[in-house]
Amino acid sequence: MTCTEASMDALRLAGDELADATVATLFARGEVGKFNTLMRYVSTAGSPLPDGLPDVAREYLHVTSAPPAWVDWGEMEKARLFFIDNNVHISTALSFASMPACYLVPHVAKLLSASHGLAYPSKRMAETGQFTVHLMQPDAFEAGSRFIPAAQKVRLLHASIRHHLERENRWDTDAYGVPICQEDMIGGQMFFSLLVLDSLHRLGIHMSSEGADAYYYAWRVVGAMLGVSQDAVPQSLDEARPFLDLYMVRHMGPSPEGAHLTRQLIDLYEEVVPGTVFDPIVSALIRYLVGDTCADWLEVPRSPFDTVAKAVPHLLGVLETIEDRSPFGAWALDRLGHLTTIFELSSLTRGRVMHYSIPEHLKKEYGVSSAPSRTRRWTPPAATFAD
Repeated sequence: MTCTEASMDALRLAGDELADATVATLFARGEVGKFNTLMRYVSTAGSPLPDGLPDVAREYLHVTSAPPAWVDWGEMEKARLFFIDNNVHISTALSFASMPACYLVPHVAKLLSASHGLAYPSKRMAETGQFTVHLMQPDAFEAGSRFIPAAQKVRLLHASIRHHLERENRWDTDAYGVPICQEDMIGGQMFFSLLVLDSLHRLGIHMSSEGADAYYYAWRVVGAMLGVSQDAVPQSLDEARPFLDLYMVRHMGPSPEGAHLTRQLIDLYEEVVPGTVFDPIVSALIRYLVGDTCADWLEVPRSPFDTVAKAVPHLLGVLETIEDRSPFGAWALDRLGHLTTIFELSSLTRGRVMHYSIPEHLKKEYGVSSAPSRTRRWTPPAATFAD
């Protein structure tokens, strides 16, 4: 697949036909509140749908109740093992690279700020964390799992935001494209897959090519379930690099919303870290992973810990050596990674399961009134733009 300015421009005009039609009908019939109330009780795949669910919602949930027919389950199992082996590192990359990267796209930062629910980074981070953990469970696509209902609800959440912004004619489609358009959805998929792998590489984490490919593949499956056009999405990591590079060159830059959301994110993680002595490491790690230019755009403060953050790869290298040479060390570090992930999620969620719902209005100020092998170590595909 070759991505060009013209092909990217075309993706900016497309949303998600199925979810958009479902949400439009729910709003037209005044059934959004009823849908949200009933769907709070549907959190696992295969559960009987509640009585009184609107017909259009029932049909949508039926059509989206299974993963794509083309899924390679062997690749998905490789991805799960890759996640287990690297869960604490992946959580770090998601928190300190992927989320700030979203804020580096001004129109995405503006859109994230436009929803009451997305105004609070703890909720956004908790939803992302739970979503990823649900995805990487052995039974993620079987009866009783939480992943498929979460994907169905996130897809409707995106459609509802498009509905609000476009209905009020307060979103500049000529300048920004359709809200949460195909280009932005694929860009987000790149942030949570390729950018995570880039961050792990920058942290000095040893990854096999097979594990990296499988992790990217899993997010392709996620994208398909969230309404991403499979005709447009890069099929491999080598194809993903030029897409991500062009997307960043086209859109990334400073914005007041991006800086504000980043400040909220930093404050959040400084609250999670006990005490205050190590608070500056949060900003330092973001700066290390996204680079000085992007960090300056996001107004990430500088600190003496900026130099300390550069030593993180060396520390992680020592830990990985222990893991490789000692079965007990491998078990202990994997257990520590699991407990760290659970601690982060429990801190963000306050012990609650996060529920996705269709927002019935947006903020008025935004113009809307309503363990794989370690052989064949993975290295990132080369950048397509010169420094």
